[in-house]
Amino acid sequence: MIKVENLSFSFPQKELYKNISFTLEEGQHCAFIGTSGSGKSTLIEILMDPERHLFEGTLEIDPDYRIGYVSQFSKVDPTTEMTVFEYIGEEFIRLQDQITAIYAEMETTSDMDSLLERVQEALDALDAMGGDDYESTILKQLNLANLMKLKDVSVSSLSGGEFKLVQVMKEMLNSPELMIMDEPDVFLDFENLNALKKLINSHKGMLLVVTHNRYLLNHCFNKIIHLENMELQEFDGRYIEYNFSLLQTKIELQEIAVAEAEEIERYDGVIENLRAIATINSEASRGRALKARVKFQERLEARRIKAPFVDIKQPNIRFDLNHKVEDSIAVKVNNYSISFDELLLQDVSFEIKSTDKVAVIGPNGTGKTTLLRDIFKNHHDSININDSVKVAYLSQLQGETLKDTNTILHDFIDAGFETYDEIRAYLVNYGFEGEILDQKIESLSGGEKNILQLAKAAASQADLLLLDEPTSHLDIYTQIALEKAIEEYQGAILMISHDFYSVVNGMDYVLIIENKTIRKMSMRKFRQMIYASHFNKDYLENEQKKKAVEMQIELALKDTDFERAKGLVDELEGIIKRL
Repeated sequence: MIKVENLSFSFPQKELYKNISFTLEEGQHCAFIGTSGSGKSTLIEILMDPERHLFEGTLEIDPDYRIGYVSQFSKVDPTTEMTVFEYIGEEFIRLQDQITAIYAEMETTSDMDSLLERVQEALDALDAMGGDDYESTILKQLNLANLMKLKDVSVSSLSGGEFKLVQVMKEMLNSPELMIMDEPDVFLDFENLNALKKLINSHKGMLLVVTHNRYLLNHCFNKIIHLENMELQEFDGRYIEYNFSLLQTKIELQEIAVAEAEEIERYDGVIENLRAIATINSEASRGRALKARVKFQERLEARRIKAPFVDIKQPNIRFDLNHKVEDSIAVKVNNYSISFDELLLQDVSFEIKSTDKVAVIGPNGTGKTTLLRDIFKNHHDSININDSVKVAYLSQLQGETLKDTNTILHDFIDAGFETYDEIRAYLVNYGFEGEILDQKIESLSGGEKNILQLAKAAASQADLLLLDEPTSHLDIYTQIALEKAIEEYQGAILMISHDFYSVVNGMDYVLIIENKTIRKMSMRKFRQMIYASHFNKDYLENEQKKKAVEMQIELALKDTDFERAKGLVDELEGIIKRL
């Protein structure tokens, strides 16, 4: 077991945690969630190397525990000259070679005691990793992730998504006591994401995974740790059950708040009457009555329940246009081809109308990002953008649109804002205020950088938004705010995304990349294709029912109809059980 008690930690410019506590136990698969910049990655760093951090509180973890780690920023080394099989089995092979070398040394030395001790340590380490069956174990994992075809392929030739899965397999097969993964899902296509889900669910050890991916959250994990506003909350159960618990708490708190507001308003009237009487009649008893009433009102105010995990402030993302959108073709692609070491896309043609919202879908490494970047640069003979269309671009390579050495304020001056006060007033809507505005962009989390990209795109008043993996690194609350902004936007969107929820909740249709070309697919057919491959037949229907009931609950809460909200919660609970 790993135990954290009353841990507090801060940077010079920001306090991250205040007396947070949690435990991780054998067999738990824990999702670690929280808004961007709340300190999830820093807490992982403390767990992995507590000696490097000056924190208050206690951290109980066995010093002999092996911790496996997969970073959100892992990249394949192009100079690595080994196959996928050799890379995954690198530690097994090293131990086997070490044991062979020790046995060879035993034949020529008289100092057997130290060699016997060394060989036993190596044999124990190999045994802990299931060394006797390591070849078949690797093959089973490759088969589970549908990557058997890559067994003899060079690691340096893998796509980013493939390498991420191979890294996950390698760390898992080393059998660490604790496996930590920091956003392992970022940029994975849906096939690879589904493979990651299988790997997580098949892992027997303790897992701590930072993720904002709703597909993984809904289909993996038996514990939730939620970090927010320097506080932490534990929940033993699935993410869908955690959300249900939050909804129940929200209804309860709103009902209490309405009752208290009515009580406070009633006492305000009594106090005003007492004050009026006290000015005419200065009897001591009247004064004492007034003071008693005021104190009671103060107690009511103080009793208001603060719930940082129930209502988390979403950024106010708005892609507003200051002009009417004309019915026209925004961008036309005709016989577009692209190749690097091999041909990726050949003779691709499509057009996007001025109000179309379109997702580009395809496996990792099929040319989606290159296509989007070429449309943005508009230097390709096969691409034509309407002269009246203004374009904004969000890149998965955040350095393309943000300058790391700039502070947030300087970067937005470069973006066309005229005064710092104007920037401050604008960025409050996106959750940036106070000292963070003077921080350099390089110090921000991946999620914070993507929110800044969204803020820039929104400020541009663009007619066409080119969004390359816009939900990557974003917390769930910002993902939902982005979906709402996309729904309300009047212009055209061309979006690369592997986030199933963002695609089905906001797009009009999809462009599917297959066999080096692109074909148009309706949302109905896209849903059918995804659900046929990855969900049981009733899942879509139940999920749609769940969303409809949740919307009805929100409307009931707006009308302060708490009895109806509670009745709908009972209905929602039944749907969640079926999910």
